[in-house]
Amino acid sequence: MSTILTRQRSPKRVPATGVPALPQVNLLPPEIVGKHRLRRLKRRLVFVVAAVVAFAAVGYGTSIVSLTEARAEQSRAEAETTRLLQQQAKYSEVPQVLGALERATSARLLGMSTEALWAPYLRAIGAVMPEGVGLTGFAMDGATPMLAPAPPVSPLDEPAVATITFEAKAPTLVDTAAWIDALNAIPGFHGAWVSSASLEEFDGQPVYGYTSRVLVSDQAYANRFAPEG
Repeated sequence: MSTILTRQRSPKRVPATGVPALPQVNLLPPEIVGKHRLRRLKRRLVFVVAAVVAFAAVGYGTSIVSLTEARAEQSRAEAETTRLLQQQAKYSEVPQVLGALERATSARLLGMSTEALWAPYLRAIGAVMPEGVGLTGFAMDGATPMLAPAPPVSPLDEPAVATITFEAKAPTLVDTAAWIDALNAIPGFHGAWVSSASLEEFDGQPVYGYTSRVLVSDQAYANRFAPEG
C-alpha cells in the first residue's frame, strides 16, 4: 500500500491597497522620467502663472475703479471749492464791515463808559436846597475814558468818580447840617460838605454866600451802552 504525500498549499495573500504584492523595478530610462517630471512641473507653473495673472487682473481692475472714483471725488471737490470762492468774492466786504462795526462798538463803549446824565442831578440839588437859597455857580470835575478819577482829598472821603462844586446865595443863614443830609440822601451822592456862610453884598443887598461840594460815586454812570450782564 503506497502512501501519497500531499503538500498543503498556503493560502493566497491579498496585497494591501496601494502596496504592490511583489517588488517592482522602474526600467524606464532617466530621460523619460525627467521628461514626465518636467511636464508636471510645467503644468503646475502654468496654473501658478494663470493664478498670478488673474489676481493681477483683479487688482488692476480694482485700482482702475478706485482711481476713477477718486478722480470723480476730486472733480466734485474742486467744483465745490470754486463755488465757495465765488460766493466768498460776493461777500468780501462783510469781514471789513464787521470789523469796522466791532471797532465802533468798542469805541462807543469806551467813550460812554463815564457818561452821567447830569440834568436829573442838577434838579435834585436844586430840590434839596433850603428855601430862599439860589444857585449861582456850578462845576464838575471827574474821570474821563482816558483819565482815572482823582484820589480822595481827605482820608475820610470815600472813593468817588467825580466831584461837584457849586456856589449859592441866601438872604439869611440856613441850616447847613440839614442841607448836607439832604445832599447825601440823593442816590449816587456822598461826602457832601457846605462851607461856613460868608456875608456878601449882592445888588446892594447883604446876602450870605455858600460854597458846597459833594462826591459822586459810579452809581451815577448811565451805562447806556454797557453790555448786558
